[in-house]
Amino acid sequence: MSLQFSLYTRSRCGLCDLLHEDLLSLCRGRDVQVVSIDIDRDPALVQRYGLRVPVLVCEGRVICEGRLDREAVRAVLDRAAGRAEVN
Repeated sequence: MSLQFSLYTRSRCGLCDLLHEDLLSLCRGRDVQVVSIDIDRDPALVQRYGLRVPVLVCEGRVICEGRLDREAVRAVLDRAAGRAEVN
């Protein structure tokens, strides 16, 4: 089963685009799905995230906001790889 990251973004958000590109690069070659969610399409998400985007979430937990936290993402990827080896 692949790991899924949810990336909360807005259109015309340079930081969002940069985080998305960096995340895809970091996850290349792994069984990972990245789902981009435009918060402007959902008023509840605008209320929740507002100007905090981009926000990267995995398994219900915020991994980073604004810029990619490579160490935090690597930790999530390593934990997922460890679970996959056990199964």
